[in-house]
Amino acid sequence: MSVALAVPNTLAISLNAAGAGGAPVADALKIVLMLTALALLPAIVVSMTSFTRTIIVLSMLRHAFGMQDTPPNLVLLSMALFLTVFTMAPAIRQIDIQSVQPLMKNEISLEQAVASGLTPLREFMIRQTREKDLELVLEVAHAPIPDSVANVGTIHLVPAFVLSELKTAFQIGFVIFLPFLLVDLVVASVLMSMGMLMVPPTIISLPFKILMFVLIDGWSLVVRALLGSFH
Repeated sequence: MSVALAVPNTLAISLNAAGAGGAPVADALKIVLMLTALALLPAIVVSMTSFTRTIIVLSMLRHAFGMQDTPPNLVLLSMALFLTVFTMAPAIRQIDIQSVQPLMKNEISLEQAVASGLTPLREFMIRQTREKDLELVLEVAHAPIPDSVANVGTIHLVPAFVLSELKTAFQIGFVIFLPFLLVDLVVASVLMSMGMLMVPPTIISLPFKILMFVLIDGWSLVVRALLGSFH
């Protein structure tokens, strides 16, 4: 009697684990993939959004002042992160509508969710990427040139996008550096004409650069230029 009762219980347990348990296995796989995506999120934010251009311009602005620790790194990173969220808001909204919400409702598979979520990011990167940078990456990778940009692989699009972002960031940083360099040159010339060769020009020019930046509302101009540089 005990054997007859044990066998059905064992079969029931195995069926619950294998047959009806397919859904728990799939859910566990989704959790693992979601944790992997969260681990890769910092790299995605840096290499596939506007964060790179923003943080480089803000860092170059700090060096143009001549202050190595003001504003602090935490302030610059926070400002760059929130400006990135503001810039990427349309793409984030599309990802939520096309990928995240349907996946949470089990309306699409995980592969379809990844493909749908990647499309808005690809569209943003394509708009910011220069053709020369894309051709360079394809040439280095020995990959055939596709008929349209939409057919470019993501693995080739991401490095081309980063190269374009670096070039654009340095162009904006160069324009920002010019007025601060002019102030340094004027102060250095005045000190030299007065015979004060032992006084570092940066000590005298720093208050004038800060005053100039505040009077022209420099932070608003920099943020406006940064946000306006994305198309």
